[in-house]
Amino acid sequence: MKYVVLIIDGASGWPAEGLGGKTSLEAAKTPNLDQMARRATVGLAGTVPVGMEPSSACACMSVLGYNPKVFYKGRAAIEARSLEIPIAADETVFRANLVTIENGRMADYSAGHIGSNESAELIRFLDEKLGTPELSLHPGVGYRHILKLKGRPETLKAACTPPHDIPGQPVEDYLPRGEGSDILRNIMAASAELLKDHPVNRDRIARGEKPATSLWLFWGSGQLPNMPSFKDRYGLSAAITSGVDLLRGLGQMQGMDVLCIQGVTDNADNDYAFQMEQALGALETYDMVVVHVEAPDEAGHAGDAEGKVKAIEMIDRDMVGRLREYSRDKLRALIMPDHPTPLKIRTHAAEPVPFMIWGSGVRTSGARRFTEADAKGTGVTVAEAHNIMSMVVRG
Repeated sequence: MKYVVLIIDGASGWPAEGLGGKTSLEAAKTPNLDQMARRATVGLAGTVPVGMEPSSACACMSVLGYNPKVFYKGRAAIEARSLEIPIAADETVFRANLVTIENGRMADYSAGHIGSNESAELIRFLDEKLGTPELSLHPGVGYRHILKLKGRPETLKAACTPPHDIPGQPVEDYLPRGEGSDILRNIMAASAELLKDHPVNRDRIARGEKPATSLWLFWGSGQLPNMPSFKDRYGLSAAITSGVDLLRGLGQMQGMDVLCIQGVTDNADNDYAFQMEQALGALETYDMVVVHVEAPDEAGHAGDAEGKVKAIEMIDRDMVGRLREYSRDKLRALIMPDHPTPLKIRTHAAEPVPFMIWGSGVRTSGARRFTEADAKGTGVTVAEAHNIMSMVVRG
């Protein structure tokens, strides 16, 4: 038996006025997902434990079969693991987004989805200007980067707000606050001064693109937890493909190999077809391949109803369609979002999401489509989504 896990990041959501009162999954034309749903176990799963942040870190950890209440110690360290940034016992790390702040408001949490090449140039520049033996900046993917601090454990007590939670809001109300926040605020302020006239930003403005006006620090964490490997836990060799550091880091923490596939990105320009083609090809080597797609989540954060629906439709056509072509008798697949990203609030919610287990030996639960309503209608619920992986692997 071979296994595929397809995580459609942020695809779930709420009914939206711009979609005629439908959710993005309901509005999207998804013939492949819907055909599979009719022959699958479909239900609702709680991916975010009560009281925990509705982040992809918690939610994807659940999808991959690990209880966040036990293993989640902070997101930045997971991303640092993907970038092979070591974290000593006296060091802390923070996610450092490049953002666009205009007239004191959060204009764009991703600096116009700045590309990795331009953003790496900016991060190296900031590290040159701000870096010390106790402070270093490390480029990641797109707008997402890492700040590492030595000897400042109090910074982990600072209350920080993700920039994608505050679109259009006055940033002064959401700067780091409380114990340990001063150093974070100072770094952010210094970055804003340094980035004002950088050539990369001048070029972006000339092209009509949003400049990266500041670093925004959040999701601080310390060292990684010790996690049992996926092989030890489930008896399967596994690999993962994703356009974001977080998922690659999670996979590495679980002993998965990372598939480096050309054209895999963190946005709508992702090569969906090639990503799934290469993932299915990797099943010749691995028992399981995890395929993570970020585009629906990014569209949700942008409040882009059309873009989110289109991303879901592209995934259905170019990824799920290929998955259906793989022999159903030799494959079992888990397909689900990690969390909702409702268009109305443009950030994550902690509500249950639809899931589907399809393939060899799987019972049908009566769903007609892969939507929130159909999933709820089956009456199948998994309160803690980290238990789903056992359902997939052990039947």
